[in-house]
Amino acid sequence: MAENEPLNDQKQVNGRILPSNGHIAPVANGVVHANGKELVKPPAPVQNGNGTHIEAPCCRDIHGKEPPDGGARAWLVMVSAFLCNGIIFGFINTYGVIHSLLTDRLTKLGDPEASSKAALIGALAIGTTFLFSTMAGCLTDKIGLRLTTFAGGVLSAGGLLLSSFCTENISALYFTYGIMFGLGAALAYTPTLAILGHYFKRYLGKVSGFVTAGSSVFTVILPPCLDKLLVSYSLEGTLRIMSLVSAFIIICSFVYKPLHPPPEPPKKKPGRSRINLFLRSIVNVEIWKRKRFVIWALCVPLALFGYFVPYVHMMQFVKTTFPGEDVNLPVMCIGITSGIGRLIFGVIADMPGVNRMYLQQLSLVSIGLVTLLLPLTNSYVVLVSFTLVMGLFDGCFISLLGPIAYEICGPSGATQAIGFLLGLSSIPLTVGPPVAGMIFDSTNSYTLPFILAGLPPLLGSSLLFLIKCVKEEENGLNAPRAVVLANGDIEIAGNGTKSSAPLMGATNGVNGTGGAVPTIQSNGHVDNGTGSYPDSPWPSPTSISDSAACDHSSSSLHTNPGILPSCSHTALLGRGSSPSMSLP
Repeated sequence: MAENEPLNDQKQVNGRILPSNGHIAPVANGVVHANGKELVKPPAPVQNGNGTHIEAPCCRDIHGKEPPDGGARAWLVMVSAFLCNGIIFGFINTYGVIHSLLTDRLTKLGDPEASSKAALIGALAIGTTFLFSTMAGCLTDKIGLRLTTFAGGVLSAGGLLLSSFCTENISALYFTYGIMFGLGAALAYTPTLAILGHYFKRYLGKVSGFVTAGSSVFTVILPPCLDKLLVSYSLEGTLRIMSLVSAFIIICSFVYKPLHPPPEPPKKKPGRSRINLFLRSIVNVEIWKRKRFVIWALCVPLALFGYFVPYVHMMQFVKTTFPGEDVNLPVMCIGITSGIGRLIFGVIADMPGVNRMYLQQLSLVSIGLVTLLLPLTNSYVVLVSFTLVMGLFDGCFISLLGPIAYEICGPSGATQAIGFLLGLSSIPLTVGPPVAGMIFDSTNSYTLPFILAGLPPLLGSSLLFLIKCVKEEENGLNAPRAVVLANGDIEIAGNGTKSSAPLMGATNGVNGTGGAVPTIQSNGHVDNGTGSYPDSPWPSPTSISDSAACDHSSSSLHTNPGILPSCSHTALLGRGSSPSMSLP
């Protein structure tokens, strides 16, 4: 099956699967089975005059549109994403090895600004990676995950290869290593996070933690390897070997087969100009209508103004505060515990009842507090302990970016949500460290820079509580609401919570007369508090397996296209006295 190929050619109206003539026919006799037992004998499967079987959206979920959460291809996608993440940020984080050699070369050539010029190459690489993540998200929705990742692999490998031929020209390295490699990294990194939600749902936190731990693993492994390569093959040969390693991104791109189709193109409406339609076809404006995403996308970059300062200035801080101590150990501790934190908090994030947004807020608060305490330390051992804690919560913050984007925006908007967040974060990540350096140059102390750097994470994490104070509104209706995606999947939008409730789980509620009232489960199902489902002519099964087939009786196929049919497997709010659930 080709990328984003539809499952069939049937029409979809408000998420309902219709036959080719666009009409729903009455239901005939049939049998519904669950766990190997015959539950009910309602009418048979629906067929129209052309013999086309009518399949409800819930059936499409059961028949393979839900993330598989396992299987050979899913695990292969996870390993490929791990390698891509490790290669991209492994090279970015270990640029210091190449920076030292370039500085020595420029110094021998008599350049008085050798260190700053060599540092600008690495700054351009990381700045470009985050800045163009927004473009990568939009491009992914236009040409697909595979092609975007493939283009990123070609650009990153090509940039490193071209850099090997112009090591004596610092201006050329700004373009080949700084911009070209950075752009390739951006195009490959965003799809690497986005593809995980296509294959994992229950284990998305664990898998995201494992994948993002790739950068920590490569950051620890690459420095000694690069040192040996520089001694054996010089800078030119090392860059060519790095280019060959980056080519693995191209191979990994062929594994990224998406399971969700891209967003539908915008509909033409009177008064919209061609430019408006063109921009809407590129940018998914629907995610910016979600207030929760807007708050998240603005508060996280605000928190990152001081986030990167300790990582950049830690070595200089150790030199000035603890002369004679190992300057590399604190940085290594951050890298090691960051990888451990991504694995640990990935597991915690998947536990029932855990709020991932609270976890991310906790990580920002912890990083901010540790940063505030850094200038107060008078012991090198205490400093190392602080860096261990900082790395642990750094891993927590990074590993939750993808899962939270899927919670807030769903599969259809997660790709661009990640891209926009990373793009907005590029500014504070780039501005923060130089400002801290300027303050240090004027005061010759890191007390004020670290105090100022610790405040933005605390402020940003506090403002994230605004997410709990707003209700998502779409088309004038308050969330939570069932949104049927283009592929027929049902997504509960706007509640910002995980869909981890049991499929047929019951939640009891009592109305004013002592009767049970229907309640919406986090997975989009509705329970009336008695274990039965409203407006359904069938008996209430005690349990139904995920693989059970479901057919709909004529009474559950409403004539109103705005209401989803209720069935024994996916029962949304029905008619009658219970409130109905409208679709956008």
